Amino acid sequence: MLTLRQLFLANNAQTTDFPLLLEFERAQGVYLYNAEGKPYLDLISGIGVSNIGHGNAQVIEAIKNQLDKYMHLMVYGEYVQTPQVRFAEKLTSLLPESLQSVYFTNSGAEAIEGAMKLAKRYTGRNQIIACHNAYHGSTQGALSIMGNEDFKQAYRPLLPGIQFINFNSLNDLDLITSETACVVIETIQGEAGIRVPNAAYMLALRNRCTKTGTLLILDENQTAFGRTGKLFAFEHFGIIPDILVLGKALGGGMPLGAFIASNEVMGALKNNPILGHITTFGGHPVCCASGLASLEVLLNENLIEQVAAKEALFKQLLVHPAIKQIRGKGLMLAAELDSFELNKAIIDHCIEQGIIIDWFLHCSNSMRIAPPLIITSEQIKEACATIIQAINIFAV
Repeated sequence: MLTLRQLFLANNAQTTDFPLLLEFERAQGVYLYNAEGKPYLDLISGIGVSNIGHGNAQVIEAIKNQLDKYMHLMVYGEYVQTPQVRFAEKLTSLLPESLQSVYFTNSGAEAIEGAMKLAKRYTGRNQIIACHNAYHGSTQGALSIMGNEDFKQAYRPLLPGIQFINFNSLNDLDLITSETACVVIETIQGEAGIRVPNAAYMLALRNRCTKTGTLLILDENQTAFGRTGKLFAFEHFGIIPDILVLGKALGGGMPLGAFIASNEVMGALKNNPILGHITTFGGHPVCCASGLASLEVLLNENLIEQVAAKEALFKQLLVHPAIKQIRGKGLMLAAELDSFELNKAIIDHCIEQGIIIDWFLHCSNSMRIAPPLIITSEQIKEACATIIQAINIFAV
C-alpha cells in the first residue's frame, strides 16, 4: 500500500521538483502538528493567511453555524445572502467612505483580475502600469503584471499594454499619463523581499493618479488585517486607493478574495455588457461567515495594537553579522542574508528543529518572517534562538 506521501507525489499536481513534503494532522494557535504530535511553530502563517492563528474557536463555530443553514445557492451577485451582506457591511464600516462596494471572489488573484477589468471598463483605457519585482498572483492577468520576467517568460504572449515602473521611485511617476487605466501596486512589496515605500512616494503616486484620471489599485493581499500594525497598510501613508484588493487573511483560513471600490466605479460592471464580471463560488457563504468571525476576533482581542512591540522584539533578537538587514513593517519582515544557498540551509535546519520559515519568490536570499499575530513573546524568543543557532552553524 502506498504511503500518503507517495500518493501525494503520484496524484497531486506538483509546483516544484522539491516540495517540503511535511505532513500535518492538525493545527492550533501558532503550531502545526505532525502524525507523531511534533509541533512546528508557524512563522509564515500559510503565507499571510492565518493572521489570528489556526483553529480559532469562534471562527470554527461561525463556519459550523453557516453549514447548518446553507452553502452554495447561486452565482455571486444574484441572491441576498446574509454572510455576504454582513461581511461587506463590516468591511466598509472600517474603510474610507469612498470604498463602499465589495465584490467577493474566490481568491486574491481573482480579485486582481476583477480589479484590472474594472479599471479598464470604468476609464475606457487599456494601459496598465505595475512595478518591477511585483507579485499579484499566477493567473494570466496577474502574471502579466508580475514584475519578474523569469516567472513569466514561458507563458507569453500575455496581456498587452503593460508597462513597468520602479517601486518607490519618484522619477518613474511621469510614466503615468492620461492613457493609463490604472496603476496596480502592492502597498508594501511582498515577494520582492518586503520593500516598504516612503510616505512622500505614496502621496506623489496618489496625486499623479488623481491628476491623470488613473485609478490607483492597492494590492493588500499580504498586508491587510493587522499584518503591518494597521488594519490596512495604506493607513500608514495617509492615502486612499480607488480600488482595494484583499485576499489571504480575508477569509479567516477559508478561500476568499475581494476588490472594493466606490459604488460609481463598481457600477461599471453592471451594463454594456451586463454581468461584466462573474464568479460562481465568489463570496461563498461559509467563507464569508469565517471571514467576518476572523475579523471580529482580530478587532475584539486588540491583536493589531500588539504588533509593533512584537516587531521590535524580532528586530532586537535577530542580530547577527550574517544578517545584512531586516526590512519590513509589523509582523511582515525579511531578514537578508548573503545568498539563497545560505538562506535555504538555515530554513531547512529550522524546519527540522520545528520552526517553519521560508524565502521570497523574487528575493531568494531573504528569510520570510510573518507569524500569526497571536504569537507570544516567549514564542518569538524561542523562534529567534533557533534561527540564530542555525545561522551560527551555516554562516562560516
